[in-house]
Amino acid sequence: MSSATVENYGWQDAAPGSSDYINPAVTAILRRHAPADVLDAGCGNGALVRALRSAGFTAHGIDADQGGVALARAAAPEARFAVALLASDPAALGFTADGQFDAVVSTEVVEHLYAPHELPQFAWRALRPGGILVISTPYHGYLKNLALALTNSFDKHFTANWHGGHIKFWSRTTLSRLLGDAGFHIIGFRGVGRLPWLWKSMILIANKPVTSDL
Repeated sequence: MSSATVENYGWQDAAPGSSDYINPAVTAILRRHAPADVLDAGCGNGALVRALRSAGFTAHGIDADQGGVALARAAAPEARFAVALLASDPAALGFTADGQFDAVVSTEVVEHLYAPHELPQFAWRALRPGGILVISTPYHGYLKNLALALTNSFDKHFTANWHGGHIKFWSRTTLSRLLGDAGFHIIGFRGVGRLPWLWKSMILIANKPVTSDL
């Protein structure tokens, strides 16, 4: 087992419920930026790759879970997938080279990682200069945390009894710092699902600068 993932997440054919509100939002963001080639880092069962290809994007995926990748290949046989950890070199995964992609997306992944810094580092290597990273994770902020406390929902929300569950809990500030430390510039934020400031998830959009000291 890697330091950054569990071996078997337990993927099934059906997409998780988060896909219902995150995938359309990610697709809308990508339409505004019009990337040609998209890589889904942590693609799971391929639901987002399939949705992006249906929307006209050239999308591919990687995931550490062999079962998830097998489902992804069945869901989107025209796409390329690799079983790989985020510590991997993108150029060694059957894609053409480092810096191949115009966009990297990663939805509801970073909260599962023991080594979350590997995600933006992988995205940095996979992206062309000027490319974008679109990353989502469950939202945490003052009002939502207060609502969890007032409704006595912390045990349910922060459950430790979920195999492969959430082990890191991010705010807009901490996730922005994670991406900034890897060299990205934050260019957008969007809350998705539920009412404002009680959002289920947040999406950060970050840019890999054309010129960088990294």
